Amino acid sequence: MNSPWRLFICGWLTILAGSLLAYLVQTSGDITIKDVRFTGNSGQTLSALLYIPPNASARTPAPAVLAVHGYINSREVQGPFAIELARRGYVVLALDQSGHGYSDGPAFANGFGGPAALRYLHSLDLVDKNNIGMEGHSMGGWTVLAAAAAMPDGYKSIVLQGSSTGSGMAAPGTPDWPRNVAVVFAQFDEFAPLMWEVPEGSQVADSAKLKALFGTQSPVEIGRLYGDIAQGSARILHNPPVTHPGNHISHTSVQHTIDWFAQTLEHDPIEGPASRDLQGQIWIFKEIGTLAAFVGFVLLMLGSIRGLLTLPVFAALARPAGSTAWPSRGKRWWALALISAIIPVATFYPLMGMGAGLLSASAWLPQGISNQVMFWALVNGLIVTGLGFAVKTGKAGFAIINWQSNGMLAIVFALITVLIGYMSLLLADYFFKVDFRFWFVGLKLLSVDQLQAMLVYLLPFTLFFMLSLRALHGGLSVATDSRGYQYLSNALIMAGGFIVFLLLQYGSLFITGQLLTPAEPLNTIVMIQFAPLLLMVSLISTCAWRHTGSYVPGALINGLWVSWYIVAGQATQAA
Repeated sequence: MNSPWRLFICGWLTILAGSLLAYLVQTSGDITIKDVRFTGNSGQTLSALLYIPPNASARTPAPAVLAVHGYINSREVQGPFAIELARRGYVVLALDQSGHGYSDGPAFANGFGGPAALRYLHSLDLVDKNNIGMEGHSMGGWTVLAAAAAMPDGYKSIVLQGSSTGSGMAAPGTPDWPRNVAVVFAQFDEFAPLMWEVPEGSQVADSAKLKALFGTQSPVEIGRLYGDIAQGSARILHNPPVTHPGNHISHTSVQHTIDWFAQTLEHDPIEGPASRDLQGQIWIFKEIGTLAAFVGFVLLMLGSIRGLLTLPVFAALARPAGSTAWPSRGKRWWALALISAIIPVATFYPLMGMGAGLLSASAWLPQGISNQVMFWALVNGLIVTGLGFAVKTGKAGFAIINWQSNGMLAIVFALITVLIGYMSLLLADYFFKVDFRFWFVGLKLLSVDQLQAMLVYLLPFTLFFMLSLRALHGGLSVATDSRGYQYLSNALIMAGGFIVFLLLQYGSLFITGQLLTPAEPLNTIVMIQFAPLLLMVSLISTCAWRHTGSYVPGALINGLWVSWYIVAGQATQAA
């Protein structure tokens, strides 16, 4: 096998190994997973993953749980809860709430899709209709509360993960509503002021809203059972030492959920892990598998770039990188690199806020968060271009893309590279029912509506990469860099600022109980994705630049796959 194709093969093998591991974990114990669609309110089509344990059938109906993710997430994020509950004999419906994943938009509509999902569970003959629980994270908590309000006798208990009653999105909690509630609210939850109106998650026990839900005037005692399960008035509070998104990947949060449904739903658990055995949880290996598959995806893209350039059809693009902007690193280089790493972070919150005000969701631009990121990207592209004019460096030698002769060739090259990556995800989904992800950073297949939206967002995101990657390779390349140092340098310039700032943010949260920017919990969580995303962008761009001598092919490839990533993972907020 020629050397350029070794990385290509390695990518495929890594994707296969990771996807197979994830599949074996999520189907452990003969669990069957089905991708289902059903009709919600006003003809809305809703999407979900249905986990069916071997004990559930029409002859022996099993208890069931409706599990719902939070804002700008999807059904796969509920994997840890779904896997562990299904292994213990529960049918689990992991919903894509309205306007998320593959459920019709807009977001926030029709009770977030919760009432229709609960009705769908009741329609299944393998479900014990008298033993249905619901679990929801963040906005998913409001989804299950909407279902509880619509069908007050259609469930027996609820787990609110990082969520709350009231908050303008659900009815206020009382000692009698909703039925049998476990509140799992993290000590370092970024949304403590919004959810329970306390400054810090560790102070949730003192929340007036929570005390009203528990029917007490005193601070709620963590771990104490309030009320009566048989009467539907039971309440319990847990306060694990994690963050708001950290609830998803917390063994403790999963265990609290298992324990609550074991107490409040009547069933005979199937043979398997003991309910209270934390070591019996295996979901983390599914996360490791899908992470390995995501790494394989990046390796496959790098291998595709190198391999395709050996083919005669793309020979006109293949050439080594030319001269560099700097003969070696000096004070001016370090100053420019530092500025380049800081500016995207410093402008993040202001530009995300401005984007929200200037670019509301519309038929053409249907995703609010995507609009904000797009605005941030375009402004930063202009800033780095202006910085290049203001700061004089040596002129890097680029292979000029002649758009009349080689422009279409570069576009076809980028399309084929990304299509190879898309095919790998398509196969992983078809054979193993997984996507490429770790935690809430996930690469998903596009629906038809998402593909149409992607084509609109593609131009501005590609323009951003054209501007920013030209500045990176043209203004910060160094002649003395080895291959490894070149990759590392570009990765730190693109992602390093976000990594350092996030470490400071969460260092503050863990030490003081609050973020450095307590008014920006959502955008801070959105920012977490920028660190791995820009790291991957830098690797792909550097590889393309090294083998084509131009920033253009890398910009086109990154424009395509990042637009795909962003659109497939965001909420659709316009019909």
